Amino acid sequence: MKKLYSIILLLILSTFFLQAQEKGLKDYYKDYFLIGVAVNPRMMDAGSESALILQHFNSMTPENVMKMGPIHPEENRYNWGPADKIVEFAQKNGLKMRGHTLCWHNQTPNWFFTKGDRPVSKEELLDRLKQHIMDVVGRYKGKLYAWDVVNEAVPDNSDEIYRKTKFYDIIGEEYIEKAFEYAHAADPNALLFYNDYNTENASKRERIYQLVKKLKDKGVPIHGVGLQGHWSVYEPTAQELDESISKFASLGLQVQITELDVSVYAKEHQRREKKPTDITAFPPEVQQKQTEHYKMLFEVFRKHKEHLTGVTFWNLSDKSTWLDTFPFPGRKDYPLLFDTEFKPKPAYFEVIKF
Repeated sequence: MKKLYSIILLLILSTFFLQAQEKGLKDYYKDYFLIGVAVNPRMMDAGSESALILQHFNSMTPENVMKMGPIHPEENRYNWGPADKIVEFAQKNGLKMRGHTLCWHNQTPNWFFTKGDRPVSKEELLDRLKQHIMDVVGRYKGKLYAWDVVNEAVPDNSDEIYRKTKFYDIIGEEYIEKAFEYAHAADPNALLFYNDYNTENASKRERIYQLVKKLKDKGVPIHGVGLQGHWSVYEPTAQELDESISKFASLGLQVQITELDVSVYAKEHQRREKKPTDITAFPPEVQQKQTEHYKMLFEVFRKHKEHLTGVTFWNLSDKSTWLDTFPFPGRKDYPLLFDTEFKPKPAYFEVIKF
């Protein structure tokens, strides 16, 4: 009898362990918000990466293939294949999808702004923007629940609200509201977000707030603000993050963390040569600092579950991240919850421990 009891207990413990192994981030946060990840088409192939996506995430964002340049490289040509592959994977496996991004000055192909040997007029650029958005959003209508409509339209080091881009120079601030109107017309059921970084900087936060408030006051169809979340182990503070989420939520808008990673290095914004003092390892004390920072971030996120509707990690694991090789060639970063072998890091266990 005692032996039978031991066997039953062992079976119960084994079942519990297997269930714990099968649970993912999305399961721990099912009563809070969507848990997303930025992906590329290669990850959709069967293997460790697609398995990790299906275990831990219930939302995906294409990292690059829906940006203006990659998806619309020439005026009369769209490159649908890579984006279609991701959308098909999401549809097949029941994952939600965010679109990224419909209007961004930084990856707009040059042809967008010229006609022959001259710059386009305001009317011509608006027509091109409208056609692009109607084509892209229209193709995936009903398959993507949300879009980052306009990306990074506010400058960092300035008192001005609007970044001086070709969209702004040719059209004026009106290009932002037009982009939202076009997207809404193409898919009236999609949630539309303004997306930006450094939203915890008090000055930039206020200017983004003014931009978004103006759109909302004018009746522009905007439903949310995306806080990119490209942070480091040194920032932001809990108070800064709390203030940002609260401020944008006060407009009656959804808030999402759209591009989350926590670099193990202090933030830099310019490429440079490697210095003798540069540390490129991931020592235990830095890993602990990252673990504590992720714990704090998710404590703040959970506090705001009434208004925070999604948290999307920008890349799947430390094996490959857009932060690698910056600011100098060869530097490796370790900004995510899964290591280079797709195993959960200590930070992962702090994020699910609540």
